Parts: sequence; structure tokens; C-alpha cells
Amino acid sequence: MRRGRFGNIIMTYDFYKGKSVFVTGHTGFKGSWLCKILSLAGAEVTGYSLEPPTDPSLFELSGIKSEINSIIGDIRDFDKLKSAFDEAKPEIVLHLAAQPLVRESYMYPRYTYETNVMGTVNILECVRQSGCVKSFLNVTTDKVYKNNEWEWGYREDEPLDGYDPYSNSKSCSELVTHSYKNSFFSDNSTAVSTARAGNVIGGGDFAKDRIIPDCIRAAEKGEDIIVRNPYSTRPYQHVLEPLFAYLMIAGKQYEDAAYAGYYNVGPDECDCVDTGSLVTMFCGKWGNIAWKNVAEANAPHEANFLKLDCSKLKKVFGWKPVWHIEDAIEKTVEWTRVYFDKGSIGGIMEKQIKDFMKGQK
Repeated sequence: MRRGRFGNIIMTYDFYKGKSVFVTGHTGFKGSWLCKILSLAGAEVTGYSLEPPTDPSLFELSGIKSEINSIIGDIRDFDKLKSAFDEAKPEIVLHLAAQPLVRESYMYPRYTYETNVMGTVNILECVRQSGCVKSFLNVTTDKVYKNNEWEWGYREDEPLDGYDPYSNSKSCSELVTHSYKNSFFSDNSTAVSTARAGNVIGGGDFAKDRIIPDCIRAAEKGEDIIVRNPYSTRPYQHVLEPLFAYLMIAGKQYEDAAYAGYYNVGPDECDCVDTGSLVTMFCGKWGNIAWKNVAEANAPHEANFLKLDCSKLKKVFGWKPVWHIEDAIEKTVEWTRVYFDKGSIGGIMEKQIKDFMKGQK
């Protein structure tokens, strides 16, 4: 297969003009940014998701609802999902719907498995029964791997065995996708891939138990930032990095099913930093704010060290990150100041998408 120039962001963006795209989880943080990109690109977007998971929410603030066909529904409700799917008749499906929080998964394990595993079964059943889908991408997580606390990055052929209910349910979602690919799409009538992404940051994330949203809430209140574990290392990237990678994978396998596979999507090694360093960068960009380490007694287990090896994505597609971690923090601060000043959220999103496409910092 030829790599060509599809790793070029502009070509990826232009590909989606006029394409029919079905996005699950469109009201979430990543889903809202993804729908904004697709809307600007001229795609015909149908979103299927629960109501926005936070208040405030990026979905409501940005006005994306008026730019796409937004359907509120539960991914566990197969009949409603299939009705929306059959009406949309998508060519491309991007599956983001999930219960995405580790700590929430300890509190609600059954709901987490129902959403993350059976939700994947339901959307793949829609694809299997439709005959209209040429490209399907399941977005999972870097946490699908059995974590040995190695200092090197995990590759796509490493064992899948997430520890906590969230991570494990996403490992199961991967296995469901693999089974459907082998059982029903082996003729390449539909190209099927999964993308295992690292931690994302960016403007509009209001989720609980995420470090950058915690930083922003503290800044808004004029308080010190509370950090539970400053020594845990994660691959951090701006939200636009994996979103354009997802679009690239889904677009390229649409044109050539030989590109279908399993891909890590993460930053360069220099952007795998510990939480303390990340928060220190935020404090430097924001100004006049500090953080303190407050260890939490009897906290639920979370991995301390996790990296991804993204050499496959780079080799196959010629892909490389645009913004490094300090750029990502700077763009998050820029977005947040517009939000605090009650400026145009749709406008700052469009600006940052265009900046990213130009490779500007």
C-alpha cells in the first residue's frame, strides 16, 4: 500500500466534504471538537449521544447543535440507535460514545461495561446490518494494555488487559471490534480500525477528575490547584492531535481497506510528562496560581506510568504531532480566557482548528 500524502492535515480535512458521517458520543468534549472539524469541512454529520455529560458543556457553548443532525439517545438502546443510523445511512462511522472516567468506573462498573462493551456491539450491529458503511473507527484508549509500568511505550501487539473497570471495558471493546472485523468484515466491504489514544487536553473540557479541568476550576476560584498524584506519567496531547489522526485513519481506509488496523495515537516521547510537570506548565502559562500535592488516602488504583509507541502510525501514514505539550497548554489557556470573558466559543474553536491545520503555535 502506498502512504501517499494522506498524512497531510489539509488533505484529510478536504476529504470529508460531502461525506455522510455518523459520530457516537458527539456531545462530549472530544465529540464536540470532532463535530466542529467535520462541520467546517462540509461533512454531513449525524451525532448520537446522551445529553452533554457536564454543565457547562462544550457542546452547548459552541452552538454545534445547529450545525449537525444531533440525536439524543443511549448507545445501549439498540432500537433507537438503529433507527437513527438507518435514517442517516452513513459512509463513515466514528465511535466515541463511552463512560470515559476511571474513578467513575469504580463507582458504576455495571453501567461502564454496558456502555463501553454492549455499546460497541450495538454500533457494530448497525454497521453489519446496514451495507452502507465503508469505514468504521472505534476510539478506545491507551489504558487497554496490560500495564507493566514499563519505561518504554506499548506497541499495538502488546497484550490487552486493562486493570480497572473503565480500562478493562475498553479492552473488551477492542476485542469485540476484532471479532466483528474477522467474522463479518473479512471481505473488506467495511474497513474496520481501532485507535488507542493517550490523555487529551484542550479548551472546553469540564469533566470531573481530570487534571487540566481541575486547574481551570481552581484558577476561576483563585485557589491553589490540588494534585492527587504529581508523579504519575501520561502521554498528553492537545485534543486536535488525536481527532485529526482519527479522521486520517478513517479517511485513508475508506479509500483503501489495506490501511485498516489497530493504531496507537499519542504524542512524541518528550510530551509524556508527569502530572506535576504538567500543572507547573499550566501555572506558568496562566500566571498568579500555584499547586499543592494532596495525596488521597485509599484512592482507587490508577496506573503510575504509561507511554505509547506511535511508530506504526508515523510509518504507515507519515503522521507526526503538530503541537507539543507546552503549545497544548497555551492553546487551552487561550480558549479558557475567551470563555471567562464570555467571548465566542465557536469562534475560538474555528480559530484554533485553522491554526492547527497551518501548523502554527
